[in-house]
Amino acid sequence: MSLTFLFRTLTRDAAKVSICQHVQLLHTGCQLLAAEKAVLMKLRKSTGYTFVNCKKALEKFDNDIVQAESWLHEQAQKEGWSKANKLEGRKAKEGLIGVFVGDKSAVMVEVNCETDFVARNEKFQQLVKDVTFATLAHHRNKTQNQAGYVKSILVGDELSKLSVGEGASLADQVALTIGRLGENMSVKRAVTVRIPAEWHIGSYVHGSMSCQTEVAMGRYGALVVFQGGKEEEQEDLGRKLGQHVVGEAPLSVGNMDDLPCGESETRLLPQTFLTDPSRTVAEFLRGKQARVLDFVRFQCGEAAREETE
Repeated sequence: MSLTFLFRTLTRDAAKVSICQHVQLLHTGCQLLAAEKAVLMKLRKSTGYTFVNCKKALEKFDNDIVQAESWLHEQAQKEGWSKANKLEGRKAKEGLIGVFVGDKSAVMVEVNCETDFVARNEKFQQLVKDVTFATLAHHRNKTQNQAGYVKSILVGDELSKLSVGEGASLADQVALTIGRLGENMSVKRAVTVRIPAEWHIGSYVHGSMSCQTEVAMGRYGALVVFQGGKEEEQEDLGRKLGQHVVGEAPLSVGNMDDLPCGESETRLLPQTFLTDPSRTVAEFLRGKQARVLDFVRFQCGEAAREETE
């Protein structure tokens, strides 16, 4: 074997080894890049923050997604409080009414933002959900030893102080959402009711969002407390009564024997029934052997009138 042939063979083999090592390094590098991208996408999906901020957080904590997510929340909340202070004077008359009806209890809340665009954002809708369940939990805890019909109304600061999650307040949650979405927001009001076993709660939300959640959300909402009706018809009866309250905006219940006083009628029972104009609400209820005991109506952005318990 000539020295020239041996040299060429060794050179060729060395080149093969070098190429294989290079390919292996590229493959390993691609795997690392793919893994880092997967973590980045996971963090982005779970938090809703921008790719830039998620990447910054992962770099800061060497791709530890738990620490990165915690840091992002802290930063967003700090930024949210700062933004909340700056945006405090801006009007927030858009938003959503949230309604949840559980087992013999129900809650309705109003959470405001500046634009309909933000109201449709899933992060804002999560805030509405958080407010709804924080209010319901507070109501159940406060009234667990009370019997009969219990109705509670909370507004403004009373709501902001309620707890959500692990020790955080609703005020913190609002700040966090402001930090994410950049609009002024406020938790305006909430009403909760708990009823005796033989009573029923009807509800209706108008202009509802197509969000997949147990909390119904829209621009108008109503809760109606009633008795009677056939068991198989009670859900439909409650929905129709709620629909009437939303559409006709009564101010009081009235009495079953009240006579209508024309188009300006503000008592529920003498009003012409929305889904059957040939009868009054009282006549409709007589036909169903039912009666309305109480109702609450919320319209997003309205100037709230004085509520009485």
